[in-house]
Amino acid sequence: MARQIVLKNYMEDCVWELLDNVLAQDPEACKCDVCRHDIAALALNRLPPRYVVREEGAVYTKLAMLEAQYRADVYAALTAALMQVKENPRH
Repeated sequence: MARQIVLKNYMEDCVWELLDNVLAQDPEACKCDVCRHDIAALALNRLPPRYVVREEGAVYTKLAMLEAQYRADVYAALTAALMQVKENPRH
């Protein structure tokens, strides 16, 4: 049986994983689906992509997620995106 090869930007998983933490820090932030997706899209546009092809690649990138600077970059991008969406919500 042939293995299915999948190409994925793992940064998407990282952004979605940390988004709730950033939203929890700002009680005035809108948490509707439109705003959540806008925040994620804006943050992803500020962050370098981390494409993975195999399970091994996903595990390697997940380990990088534990590095303090890497997490700080994701948090910074999410926070900036949150501020932008708060100023101009589309909902």
